[in-house]
Amino acid sequence: MTNRTTIKGFFDPLTWTISYVVWDHATMRAAVIDPVLDYDFKSGRTSTASADRLLAYVRDKGLKVDWILETHAHADHLSGARHVQDEVGGRIAIGENIRVVQSTFKKLFNLERSFLPDGSQFDHLFRDGEVFKIGETEATALLVPGHTPADMAYLVDGAVFVGDTLFMPDVGSARADFPGGDARQLYASMRRLLELPGDTTMYVCHDYPPASRQPQWQTSVAEQRARNIHVRDGISEDEFVAMRTARDATLDVPTLILPSIQVNVRAGRLPPPDDNGVAYLRIPLNALPAHSHPDAKDVSSAAVGTLAS
Repeated sequence: MTNRTTIKGFFDPLTWTISYVVWDHATMRAAVIDPVLDYDFKSGRTSTASADRLLAYVRDKGLKVDWILETHAHADHLSGARHVQDEVGGRIAIGENIRVVQSTFKKLFNLERSFLPDGSQFDHLFRDGEVFKIGETEATALLVPGHTPADMAYLVDGAVFVGDTLFMPDVGSARADFPGGDARQLYASMRRLLELPGDTTMYVCHDYPPASRQPQWQTSVAEQRARNIHVRDGISEDEFVAMRTARDATLDVPTLILPSIQVNVRAGRLPPPDDNGVAYLRIPLNALPAHSHPDAKDVSSAAVGTLAS
């Protein structure tokens, strides 16, 4: 809880994702950040259990949702934004560079002609530095590319929601080898966030904890500057880029990247159904690179000790 707002995190153990509800005390208006749509890879079935836990909190507190904020087009979980909007309203928003991501993946998946890579699937596209309101609380959208071209962080009432740009200090940083990703951009984005006041509370979108602790998602700018194994004070851009590039070369493609991206570039909508009424996901064969690291996640907790040295 901060001065004007309350923040509630919801951890999804299947995708290691944390979604958030941020609400303004004065008006009971809220934003939902990075909601999850459950997806069973084996059966191809979706469900809404994760998002419904978040929605139960919204209803229990009597909140009105103004915004459904996506930090980027996630590659590790399907977005529950559309389900949240259908249930409680709110405008689905993301950074304006989502157009770049949409254009890239329209080509990869050979999406239908009617899919336009213009961001129109979202209700609002944020510019870097754009100020908006959650009730009476001012918030700012910050462009933080590097993991993908479209990553945004959201600064709200002394807290910052960083998406995949930074992880907890003992895990480090996100990969930068997705289409349009760039390790040097990622370093600059992380340093931009670390220039915020030291007491700024930082909320991450994922945690891949080492065996020594349970999942966590709240830290601070000061703690990141002192302890982050990839980007703490004193680590140069060249050192980071060398580490990140070498590490990314060992990582497997995320398990849910193919279903996730097809849904997430549509702001959480499933692909349009075929003439039989069934929606299908496309699997491009031999189009993505394959890596040989069998146990890698986006950042492998098993590698934390190695990366810290």
